[in-house]
Amino acid sequence: MSLPTHLADGNWICQKESISRQYKFLRRIIKLKFNQMDFQFAAWQMIYLLTTPSRVYKNSQIRKHTKNQWARDDPAFMVLLSAFLAVSSILFAVILKLSVPGFFKFLLWVIFIDFIGVGLLIAGICWYACSYLTRRINSDQTVEFGYSFDVHCNAFFPILVILHVVQPLCWHIFIDGDSRLATFLGNSLWLIGITSYIYITFLGYTALPYLKGSEKIMYLVAVLAFAFVFSVVLNANWGRHLINFYRYRIGE
Repeated sequence: MSLPTHLADGNWICQKESISRQYKFLRRIIKLKFNQMDFQFAAWQMIYLLTTPSRVYKNSQIRKHTKNQWARDDPAFMVLLSAFLAVSSILFAVILKLSVPGFFKFLLWVIFIDFIGVGLLIAGICWYACSYLTRRINSDQTVEFGYSFDVHCNAFFPILVILHVVQPLCWHIFIDGDSRLATFLGNSLWLIGITSYIYITFLGYTALPYLKGSEKIMYLVAVLAFAFVFSVVLNANWGRHLINFYRYRIGE
């Protein structure tokens, strides 16, 4: 079903504006003008994502009213998130007993593939689904791709804290074992982390007033819960599988 002409024209204009904003955003990242980035505000957003994530999306709504865009125009959050990922990767480097070259190889993988690459893929899928499958028929507004990536970044931070900080700190205490209890405790961290990712993603798309059916995102929690129970029954320790995957990928 095609959109009416005036809606299609409005859609095209919105897409052109979105591409222009994303280009400016990328240019600011490449130039790395740190003195123009608000790291204090980005740090507060990270705290809110761990305590009251809905406040982050209230800021997005304010940005829409003041700057007429949903996506961040300041790359400070992404830069700070990458720096946090770099520091937290040291914990995994200790567990994996990586050499210095191995650590930097690991760091490049987790930042550019696990965070940015997978994030762009997830953002692209969500952007397409929201722009063409869940948008209200009578709306001429489209989801900004930059906003979809913002939602991924927001949802990525809590799971990063849980799986890249809490998990390695607890690794030798109760995760690295062959017992079903170790699997239950270790996989519980994954359950909490991925559930937080899904929930914050749900909040991000629910904040857009022109979308419908965003609550369906929460159905993924039921799938995750089933996978968790199944993994405990089979004694499949997700954390140990991750460590084995990292060792294979780095080659050390």
